[in-house]
Amino acid sequence: MTTQKTISVGELKLCNKEPFVLVGGINVIESEIMALKVAETFFSITEELGIPYIFKASFDKANRSSIDSFRGPGLEKGLRILEKIKSEFNFPILTDIHEANQALPAAEIADILQLPAFLSRQTDLVVALAKTKSVINIKKAQFLAPHEMGNIIKKCENSGNSRLILCERGTSFGYNNLVVDMLALSAMKEFSYPVLFDVTHSLQLPGGLGDAAAGRGESVRELALAGLSQKIAGLFLEAHPEPEKALCDGPCALRLDQLRPFLKQMKAMDELVKTFEPVVMT
Repeated sequence: MTTQKTISVGELKLCNKEPFVLVGGINVIESEIMALKVAETFFSITEELGIPYIFKASFDKANRSSIDSFRGPGLEKGLRILEKIKSEFNFPILTDIHEANQALPAAEIADILQLPAFLSRQTDLVVALAKTKSVINIKKAQFLAPHEMGNIIKKCENSGNSRLILCERGTSFGYNNLVVDMLALSAMKEFSYPVLFDVTHSLQLPGGLGDAAAGRGESVRELALAGLSQKIAGLFLEAHPEPEKALCDGPCALRLDQLRPFLKQMKAMDELVKTFEPVVMT
């Protein structure tokens, strides 16, 4: 195993050898009131449990199944809401961008910019993100093998940015299905950067509803435990007060009132596996 890097986000540190960090929130900003409610719930529970926390939410979801799908409030209004959440709770913010011209304005508010999975090979977008000097969360595309993340890493590093996080979110497996190869997490750790596991997006059945993604939210606990068993830097999770009424990816989301017991189990798993000594196979 290579030496594992530590990426700092303010006072928070992400490293595959350190206690897990939670990146959690909502898929897309549906309203300011709902976003503040979710942020407050995540904040109070992670503070109680002693889990380092980063809030995530999207101001726009450009990669939707249908022209009629809800996309969010857009760049200007969305960033205003994220700025209000950040000032009220004083935790780091993660948001994703879909166009190169969104990188600089988003970087003024967000502490981490996310490179979406479907767009992770778009060189102009990667370079625009890298040039902000922000921490970048690189989602592994559903169509990429884990070792191919090296090409995206090189684009960032050659553009002057090595403040990187790598994120697994499942791999395409036939029509309307994703699977997670747990060995992919170890493969990405070989790049030495912190690795996150996006458990809720990995539960998607892309296009499974015809004009929207279906999902397997009932399996979020089992999949999250499996991911954290691989000694990674953190978990990426979306929750919603009423998943059945969510405007985007509700079938994959954890119900918000289940967050506390869920995170207690995740913390116990992370603490356990990080006491294990590596086994050297000869």
